[in-house]
Amino acid sequence: MSFISGNAPRLTAKRLVVTLAICLAIAIAVATFSVLTGVVMGRDGRALQFLELRAVWDPTSQDHNILWLRMPRVLAALLVGGALAGAGCALQALLRNPLAEPFTLGISSGSSLAAVIGIRIGIEGTLGELGVGAAALCGAVATLLVVWRLARIGTQLPAATLVLAGVTVSMWCSAASLLIQYTSDFSDVSHMLRWMMGSLDSMRLSSVEYALLPILAGLAVLVAYARELDALAAGPEAAASVGVAVARTQIIVFGVASLLVGTAIALAGPIGFIGLIVPHALRAIIGPSHRMLVPASVLGGAVLLALCDALARMAIAPAELPTGAVTAVLGGPFFVLILLGQKRKAAMWGRV
Repeated sequence: MSFISGNAPRLTAKRLVVTLAICLAIAIAVATFSVLTGVVMGRDGRALQFLELRAVWDPTSQDHNILWLRMPRVLAALLVGGALAGAGCALQALLRNPLAEPFTLGISSGSSLAAVIGIRIGIEGTLGELGVGAAALCGAVATLLVVWRLARIGTQLPAATLVLAGVTVSMWCSAASLLIQYTSDFSDVSHMLRWMMGSLDSMRLSSVEYALLPILAGLAVLVAYARELDALAAGPEAAASVGVAVARTQIIVFGVASLLVGTAIALAGPIGFIGLIVPHALRAIIGPSHRMLVPASVLGGAVLLALCDALARMAIAPAELPTGAVTAVLGGPFFVLILLGQKRKAAMWGRV
């Protein structure tokens, strides 16, 4: 699927509003379903349980406490999914590559390494429950600076060197994380592995509140740069020819996308493939215009992660699966399908 072509009709204000309204309605419906639906154990085994909607505002309802235990988790899924998908959409446009996502650029691995170091040195004993998340965010910022420095050529940020720098940093951070785990005691290793799987259980409303403002601000910046992303998707030269400040736009978009990913990982741990699946699928459905694709990807990412988290919570109830494992199971085959599609088009291996 080309980033600048396709059979989608011309983008009009009416089509933009209608499409985003549909996406928003789906997101609200999925969020409501996730909050109200659970699994209970009975004499006949497991069964779905649907809570009463009035339990949201009625403290006398017997479902009130259960619902408000789930609410922070669902809100976090919406927030993290939107951040990852929005960042993935921007990075795919920036690099003109449908396989681009936060994990391929080293941001997630850098955040994970910082979190592992934080666990190893006992940062939670000093900073409390937010210590590991703060370490992960610092790791994302540090990785951003290293990758940007390695990839920059003069004032430009070429896509090829950016991907190469990202993959190199990612491999180094992954190796360093394994080395730290190998030298840690059993309890720390268990904590590290649990965190690195990516999960939304035990989520608190206060944690969601800390992440809300930076994620919303970052997404607003990406939406504001939608026209520039359309131009960059055609190539740096084409973007410069229509008046886009290519170097500045590349730095801002890459920086904001990286910070979005860092904040999302700080909140929920590394959850992969949301930034890959959603933008690519929506680009095929609604077209390549980023004025619609970026906000639609945000809503689509929120929907997908909320559904994956609901599946993780209910699939083997009363136990739970890591949400990151569920997204990886879905994302792996999708990644292969994109790869095969690119191979058929001779876009990655050369024409034969």
